[in-house]
Amino acid sequence: MSDVADWWRTSIIDMEPGRIHLRGQPIQDLIGTVSFAEMIWLLVRGDRPTPAQARLFEAALVSAVDHGPQAPSIAVARMAVTCGLPLNNAMASAVNMLGDVHGGAGEQAVELYHFIEASNAPLPDALDDWIGAHGKIIPGFGHRFHKPVDPRAPRLMALVEEAVAAGACKGRFMEIGRGVEAEITQRKGQPLPMNIDGATAVIYAELGFAPPLARGLFCLSRSVGILAHAWEQTEQGGRNKGPTPPHYRWTYDGD
Repeated sequence: MSDVADWWRTSIIDMEPGRIHLRGQPIQDLIGTVSFAEMIWLLVRGDRPTPAQARLFEAALVSAVDHGPQAPSIAVARMAVTCGLPLNNAMASAVNMLGDVHGGAGEQAVELYHFIEASNAPLPDALDDWIGAHGKIIPGFGHRFHKPVDPRAPRLMALVEEAVAAGACKGRFMEIGRGVEAEITQRKGQPLPMNIDGATAVIYAELGFAPPLARGLFCLSRSVGILAHAWEQTEQGGRNKGPTPPHYRWTYDGD
C-alpha cells in the first residue's frame, strides 16, 4: 500500500467535487438514459447489457418482488414497523431473513446448474453426485404453496426462449434446468416443476452472474415488496403486532 488512498481500491466509482463517474461513465450521462436494472448490471458487472439481455434481466428482478405477508421477510418488515421502527430498519430486518432456507434457493440452483454443466457425467449421474454432496432437496423445483405450477416460472422460461432466439444467451442452462425438471419428475412419478428460484437461476446463469450474486439480486428484488409492505403497515397503524393475533396462543409443551 503506497498511500492512504490505496486503503480502499475500487473500479466502480471515481469521484471528486463536481464529478461522479460510475464505471468510467459520467453520472449525468446515465441519468434518464439507463433503466434501474441496467444500472444494477453496470455497477455489478462493469459493462452494459444488450437490450435483449436487459429485458431478460429485468424480468427476473420483477418476478420476485413479493410473495405476501406469509413470507418471513415480508412478515418481519410489517412487524418491525408496528414496533416503531422506520422504513430503513424494517427493510434491513427483512433482508436479514433471506438466508439459505428463505431466499437462498436461487443461489443454490445456480450452483446446481454450474455443477451439472461442469460434470463429464450424464445429467442423471451428475444429479446423483449433487444429491450425495448436498442432500435430497433439489433447489429450484417444487413449491410448498403453488401447486401444481408456480405461475412465475413458465413465463420466465418463455422469456429465456425469446432471449436465446435474440442472441442474448445460449440456452445451455435452460436445457440443464429443464433436464433436471424432467429427471426428478420421472424419479418421483409425479410432476415436480421448476419454481421461481429455478427459473431465475436459469436466467442469472445464462446471463453470466456468479451464484452468490443470485442471492444478492434476489435481495434487491424482494426489497421492493418489503418496502411496499412496510409502508402499507405504517399507514395502517398498529402497535407491537406479533406473527399471530393475540387470541391465538402458542403450544406449550414443557412440564
